[in-house]
Formats: sequence, structure tokens, C-alpha cells
Amino acid sequence: MSAAANPSLPNRPHSLLPHSSSSTNTLNRCLLSPSISIFFSRCSATKIEAPKLVSLCCRNSGSVSGTDGFKSTMSDASSAPSYSSSAIDFLTLCHRLKTTKRKGWINHGIKGPESVADHMYRMALMALIAGDLPGVNRERCIKIAIVHDIAEAIVGDITPSDGIPKEEKSRREQAALNEMCEVLGGGMRAEEIKQLWTEYENNSSLEANLVKDFDKVEMILQALEYEMEHGKILDEFFLSTAGKFQTELGKSWAAEIISRRNSRRFQDFIEHGIWKLRLSTIWHLVEVNSKPFSAPLLPIFLVG
Repeated sequence: MSAAANPSLPNRPHSLLPHSSSSTNTLNRCLLSPSISIFFSRCSATKIEAPKLVSLCCRNSGSVSGTDGFKSTMSDASSAPSYSSSAIDFLTLCHRLKTTKRKGWINHGIKGPESVADHMYRMALMALIAGDLPGVNRERCIKIAIVHDIAEAIVGDITPSDGIPKEEKSRREQAALNEMCEVLGGGMRAEEIKQLWTEYENNSSLEANLVKDFDKVEMILQALEYEMEHGKILDEFFLSTAGKFQTELGKSWAAEIISRRNSRRFQDFIEHGIWKLRLSTIWHLVEVNSKPFSAPLLPIFLVG
């Protein structure tokens, strides 16, 4: 059926229609197949207009149309497959970030611990909700948070308990990052990922300083949540971050988390008559970020 015979079909360039007899025969077989015939009869029964062929021409919003628009679209599409393949390969590799569990929690017996991707996602949210800070590019903080642990898709989560020197850890992660950027196919985006990762690794900007703090804040917040969920005492994570926050925002958020932890411990003492604290935890109660604060002394009972 031609477009002239059926006004419901828009005019199309003849170049878009198949010319070879084999193509025509294939199209005829498809149109005359039982399933298609049934579809046509149902359309007729429900008074739906004659079926229309899906347009092969993707028209731009501008003034380009017809065969020129189609040729332009095909030209763009011809260069897309190679990058699309690299992008999907890269994203498939990044899937490991969703399945790689954070080793610190595994070492402390936490069942079903967070993944590396979980950790980075909440850090990105921290950067998103942080107030405007002088000289700090918040969007860059979000980007740094998203990529700062990306190399762990290959090397895994290396922790101090693994006994690997800091220099060796950095070398492994740099090599893994380079490999991932090669999978992505290089180019501008790969270079941006490298720059963001290096900036964080070297702690070389205000944005990196803030994201370093978010890394620690997210960890102690997760530690508090696991203490509440699993009834564990995870002093190590609080002690290892004490005095290491670089920004006022990081210090403020960390102090809030520690305050909530202390309040929960005191509430446990009031309700159960036992405050399950080690000596290290007691010391942490009277020292936040290496700056002692005045607070009434509370009776503390040690459990062995």
C-alpha cells in the first residue's frame, strides 16, 4: 500500500524503502504471516486506523528533515557502536563494586556488610547535601566521591589489617585504574576519572580534603549503625579516625555521630545497668578530634 493510497501514512523518501526483490519478498512474508493477519483483523474490529510502519527516520528538533536528517542520524550512529561497547564493558567491570564487600566489617564478623559501591554512594550523598563552602566546588566533590574507590573493582578492598604498605597499595590501585580507563577506551572521560582519583589520592585540593573527611564520617556512621543492629562494639573505627578530620564540616558531622553514640551507650546503662565499654571507649568519650570537651563525669562500669 503506497502513501498516496493511504493518507494516514506520511510521505517518505523512496530511498528508505527496500528495493531488492529478496527484501520485498521477506517483507511480504512478514506482512502475510498468520500472526500479522490476526493483528490486522483485530485492529479492523476495534476501528483502529490502518497500521503504520515505524518511521526509520529520526528527525532532529531543528530544521533538518527528510533524507538529510536521516543521513545525519546514520552518520552519528555509525561512530557510536565502538564507544558504546567500551562503555558497557567499563560499567560491567564496575559491577564488582556492588558485590565487593568492605573488608573491615567482614573482619569484625558483620553479616551481610555494605559493599564498596554502598560506601561511595552515601559519600556522594554527603557531598550533595553539604552546604556551600567557600572555595569548594560541590559538584567536583560528588565526582571524587563516586570514583575515589573505583580501582577496588580490580584490587579489592585493601585494609591496614592486610599488612600491605601504603605505597604498594597506591601502586596497585593506580595500575588498576589505568586498566579500567583502557577498558573505557581512553579519551576525555577516562582522563577525568584519572584526575579525580589522583586528586583524592594526593589530598591535593579543598574538594579532596572534604571528601577524605566524608570517607571517615561515612565509616563511623556505618560503624554506629552496625553497633545498633548487631550489638557489637566497634571502637577501632572511631579511634582510627579521631583527630584526623581536616574540615570544619567533617569535624561537626563526626562530633554529631559520636554524640549520638555516647547518648545511646548512656541510655543502655540507664536501662540495663551495664555500660559495655572498654577502656579505649572511655577515653574516646572525653576526647573528640583530639580536643577535650567538658562534660559531667558519669559512673562507668567496665565489663571484661
